[in-house]
Parts: sequence; C-alpha cells; structure tokens
Amino acid sequence: MSLHQLYVALLIGGLVLLASIAATRLATGAGLPSLLLFLGVGVLLGEDGLGLDFDSAQLAQGLGTAALGVILVEGGLTTRFSDIRKVLAPAGVLATVGVGVSTLITAGAVHWLLGMDWQLALLLGAIVSSTDAAAVFSVLRVVPLPRRLGGLLEAESGFNDAPAVILVLLFSVTPLTLEPGAIVATLVYELAIGTMIGLGCGFLGAMALRRIALPAAGLYPLATFGLGMLAFAAAGSAHASGFLAAYLAGVVLANSGLPHRSATRSFAEGSGWLAQIGVFVILGLLVSPDELLDEILPAIVAGLVLLLLARPLSVVVSLLGFRVPWREQVFLSWAGLRGAVPIVLATYPIVAGVPDSGRLLNIVFILVVVFTLIQGPSLRLVAERLHLIPRDTTREIQVDAAPLDVLGAELMTMTVLPGSRLHNVTVLELRLPDPSVITLIIRDGQSFVPQPITRLEVGDELLIVTTSATRELAERRLRAVSRRGKLAYWFDEYGEPG
Repeated sequence: MSLHQLYVALLIGGLVLLASIAATRLATGAGLPSLLLFLGVGVLLGEDGLGLDFDSAQLAQGLGTAALGVILVEGGLTTRFSDIRKVLAPAGVLATVGVGVSTLITAGAVHWLLGMDWQLALLLGAIVSSTDAAAVFSVLRVVPLPRRLGGLLEAESGFNDAPAVILVLLFSVTPLTLEPGAIVATLVYELAIGTMIGLGCGFLGAMALRRIALPAAGLYPLATFGLGMLAFAAAGSAHASGFLAAYLAGVVLANSGLPHRSATRSFAEGSGWLAQIGVFVILGLLVSPDELLDEILPAIVAGLVLLLLARPLSVVVSLLGFRVPWREQVFLSWAGLRGAVPIVLATYPIVAGVPDSGRLLNIVFILVVVFTLIQGPSLRLVAERLHLIPRDTTREIQVDAAPLDVLGAELMTMTVLPGSRLHNVTVLELRLPDPSVITLIIRDGQSFVPQPITRLEVGDELLIVTTSATRELAERRLRAVSRRGKLAYWFDEYGEPG
C-alpha cells in the first residue's frame, strides 16, 4: 500500500467513524440500538452502494470475533458486581439451558415449517439463540429497569455468547455427527476452563495493579483493558471460551477497587463503541442486498418462532427453580435482542465450508434488522406497561477511587526531616498557595486530619493536595520554610530549586 492509499483509507475510515457516531445520536433519540444504522453504513458502502468490494467471510469472522471480545471486556468493565451478584444462578441457567432450549425449538420449527435440512436448522437455531451483549448494554443505558432485572439481563447477555459459539462450532462440522456425550463434555470443558482463565486473569491482574505504581494515569485503563483481552486470547488458545473469560475478567477488574476507575470505564466504553462500529460496518459490507429478497420469508418465520415461542419457553424453563415474577419473565422474553453476535456467528459455517450456509448469513441479517426494529423501540413501553420502571429513576452516584487526574489535581507527599525549620510551624503559618491543603499527617504511625493550629514536628509525613498549576509554588513554599522558617520571605528565601 502506497502512502497516498494509506491516507485515502484513513480519510474514509475517519468519515465512516464520524458518520457512525452521528448516527448513534439519531438512533438513541429513536430508541433503537445503534447497530441498525452501523449496518446501514456498511451496506451503503458496499457493492450495491458506493461500490466497495468486500466478500471475505474469513476476514469478517476474524475481525468480528476480536470485536466481540472487546465488547465483552467493555461489558464486564462497566458491570457492577452488586447488580448481578444475586442473579448469577438464574443468569447462568438462562445462558446455558436457555440457549439449548431456544436452539432446539427454533431448529425444529424451521426444519418442519421451511423444509430446511437438520444441519442448517441446528446452525440457525444456535446462531440466534443468544442475546446480543452490545444491543442489551445499549438498551440498559436508556431504559431504567429495576436493578435485579437489569442485572439478570446484563449477566445473561455476558454469559450466553459462549455456549452459542460452542454449539455453532460443533454443528459446523461436516458431516454432522450428533453425540450428546461429546457435546456435553465440550461444553463443560470450554465453559469451565474459560471461567478459570477469566477469573484468574482478573484476580491476578487486580493484585498486580494494586501493587505496581504506573508512571502515568493513562496507563491504568490500558493495563486493565489489556488484561481483559489477555484473558480472551489465553482462553481461546486453550480451546476454551474466550468470550466468557473476557467478560469475567472485566467484571473482576471493574469491582476490585483499582485506581482511576472513571478513566478505565470511559476508555472501555470508547473501545466498545469503536468495536461495535467496526464490526457492524464490516458485516454490512459483507451482505449483498440483492441476495436478501429470497430469504425474507424464512427470516420472518424464524424470527417469529424465536420471538413468540423459543425465547419465552427458554425463559420459563430456565427460571422454573427461581422466584422470578411473571412480569419480569415476560419482559425477559421480549428483551432478547439480537445484534452483532448472530451475524458474526453466521460467518462460522461459511468459513467451515458447510453446504448452502451462505443462506444463513442473509436470513440472520434480515432477522436482526426486522426484529430489532420491532423490539428496540418498544422495550420502554413494554417495561412501563408491565410496571417495571421504578418511580425514582435517579441514577446512583459513582464514586471514583482516584479522581485527582479528572480534577487536574495532584497528591504530594513529604517528610519533615531533622534540622528542617518546618518543625514547630503551624499549618496556618505555613501559608501554602491556594488551593493547596495538607489533608493528612502521619505521626508515630498514627494518621490524623490537621487543624490550622496543628504544629508540624520532625518525622511527620504530610499528604498535600494541590492543583497542577500551583504544584511548583507549593513545593517552593515548602522548601523556603524548611530552609529559613515561617519568616522565609523576610530573608529573601523563595524556595528556588537547588
């Protein structure tokens, strides 16, 4: 690629990114998951639009899988464990048993109603069986649900990609051989090892970040996000579930009290949005609109079966042992949004060479677009009709462990050494430049908040909060008083360095 071609590619990429961001605002106002407009941008750029030729299902699969890893890390890093702690069990059952029930019902229906052969029917059922993390997370940002219900929907969408991917890979083998024992063993292995790797990377990474002082605040979000992607890649390399590992690592890291949580959350959200835009635009490029017309009827039939039969039954069966009110079960049934995950998974059988699997991509594309248009805008109305939106929708405050970088402030520490004339000077007499303040003194192993009349003593350790603009002045004042005492200015001592 020449330098000119590189500039042209970056120009097109930048314009697509800005157009997609503008589309996000439009979609949010309409109550739609942004994926529809991102897909539209991709279709517009494709062969039947502006003429960009892209037909590599293998490249789309690789980029899409990586993007889903990023999205799941972002979902984990923005999840509060307190919201999902009490719903881990039902979410886990929904993500496993629910996926299985939905797969079998959808596959059976499209086999008998549409005459689709069993391999394609099972693949279609598995592909559309899981709710989409990106779509669900975007809806939760605008629909204020009760914490238990929102946590259940969020945890399910974070967990259920893994079983769906495993089933799709198992059903993509040609010729298809269904051995229940082998399927269960594969599911158990991939989910168990993925869980272990995700939790291990999360806990070990959190321990390391609490003990290592990085030289710049901006490195903490990078390190935290990198640990999530490390879990994703490590689990994939071990032939385990990278999606589950990525989400669990993110949840552990986000809830371990690490510094710069606000910056990390913002970085994760930005990375998640970038991944969503990229994967949806690529998937939109992959689809040829002129090939969609023949698959409209199968897509509508499969979508109706999924929406009205497979998803509700999977919810009911999965939650039989849990006390989940019927109203919440109805909402969970309606809120099973599909998005990037099914379209990415539809590329797996194509890459594997499953006969006639190109149909699945077109069917899934239509299904996602049509039923997102139906479900997305209606979610808030459904929640209101079921009386699920709390009267008090005030969002809970987020307390950051290290907001100094956000405020443009800095934390300084110093010790009063023997011979320093800071000894016996009061905090008031120190006259640090405004808005610098001594927030804590550690003396003889005991810490306390000083008063204006508190006198400094040799051996005191001081914690001083100041702004970046006044830090140098505060340092010079401390040096000046240490050299000549509280009357340092009278002796023309201004604390110059050295």
